[in-house]
Amino acid sequence: MSLDALKSAIPDYAKDLRLNLGSVIGNSELPAQQLWGTVLATAIASRSAVVLRELAPEARANLSPEAYTAAKSAAAVMAMNNVFYRTRHLLSDHEYGNLRAGLRMNVLGNPGVDKVDFELWSFAVSAINGCGLCLDSHEQVLRKAGVDRETVQEAFKIASVIEAVGVTLEAESILCD
Repeated sequence: MSLDALKSAIPDYAKDLRLNLGSVIGNSELPAQQLWGTVLATAIASRSAVVLRELAPEARANLSPEAYTAAKSAAAVMAMNNVFYRTRHLLSDHEYGNLRAGLRMNVLGNPGVDKVDFELWSFAVSAINGCGLCLDSHEQVLRKAGVDRETVQEAFKIASVIEAVGVTLEAESILCD
């Protein structure tokens, strides 16, 4: 199973997704660890078994064991944080923002890889999960660390394409036209 298998599973009506998937992964200027960590974290966040099954082996082949685990950790902790902080932000009663979160997030302090890479993966997962507060927070950390806007955009391009592929393939598995 592979990127090519995933691309071939995309129906013709979503040809743009097939082309974009090949482009955002195959033509990315991100270093391999940033690219494949973003791919893995967003594949997990997409909740698509097909996408994850097809992309995880290539991510494993392109990442160190530490980076592979860290990308999974980014997806896991952001699944929690995105719901928590998005909800807190959307509530009309802003006093919730003054309450202690009381949630363990130790991996944020010691992700096992370069902090910028982990922030980029967390940012990309936050794009899929739609947490504006988290997006702003991670983008600010990345920019302060010297990451340019093109790199940040590359992460959310990957996230958008992987999410769209997952949604499309899930729909196809249900519709079976």
